[in-house]
Amino acid sequence: MTDQDTPLLELRGVHRRFGHIRALTGVDLRVRAGRVTCVLGDNGAGKSTLIKILAGLYAPTEGEYLVDGAPVAFTSPRQALDRGIATVYQDLALVPLMPVWRNFFLGSEIRRGWGPLSRLDVARMRSLADSELREMGIALPDIDAPVGHLSGGQRQVLAIARAVHLGARVLILDEPTAALGVRQSGVVLRYVDAARDAGLGVVFVTHNPHHAHLVGDHFTVLTLGGVDVDAPRERLSPEALTHHMAGGAELDALEHELRRDQAPPARPSPDGSPDPG
Repeated sequence: MTDQDTPLLELRGVHRRFGHIRALTGVDLRVRAGRVTCVLGDNGAGKSTLIKILAGLYAPTEGEYLVDGAPVAFTSPRQALDRGIATVYQDLALVPLMPVWRNFFLGSEIRRGWGPLSRLDVARMRSLADSELREMGIALPDIDAPVGHLSGGQRQVLAIARAVHLGARVLILDEPTAALGVRQSGVVLRYVDAARDAGLGVVFVTHNPHHAHLVGDHFTVLTLGGVDVDAPRERLSPEALTHHMAGGAELDALEHELRRDQAPPARPSPDGSPDPG
């Protein structure tokens, strides 16, 4: 396998148990540079557990986690971040009352001076945040505005842009469009597309098959902790993805049952017996 073919990160046969509860069972996942891998599933399918394993918060109970083809055993999210794996959770880790530029460097502030006399380099952080955001195609009207004044889509994009600036090679996005309307979801999806074009590997975790099929290159559908579907875009139509996401075979069985139960009653014949026609 050449370096170009090696996934940025990969899970092989990953299980995760919590006591007697199986949260994940034999999950395989590959994330490649310049590709968007969509992970879909209903509530309880195992998406949150999978995110936490990728982010370094949980370790697999069984199976392998590889980065650049080599096995890793992360014990903290910081170790994953140091390898270029950044997770953007639904809460975004933004402080609403702080300005945009301060949130852009939150936890990685630039300082000047040494020791106890060091202080925040406000001018440099303001300038860098503004230029970096514009270079990424994000033009905000006021870099000093509190983040709480931004729209939901703008906040999502700010969190993604911060991760890219801090050196992310893999972006793990936890339901980034879940609480957004159509217009703001479009803002986020365009930026997911831009991150792929920039060569990043993107893991787009969602329960929305329509959003997934707009940007996805590969699809993994989880059901009760296991992989139900693992297919590239060219082999999975939007209708098929929606069908699997809605329950697949279970949905077919339910539809058959409901149609049988809702069959119209037989019409009585003139003599009072059921009319077969």
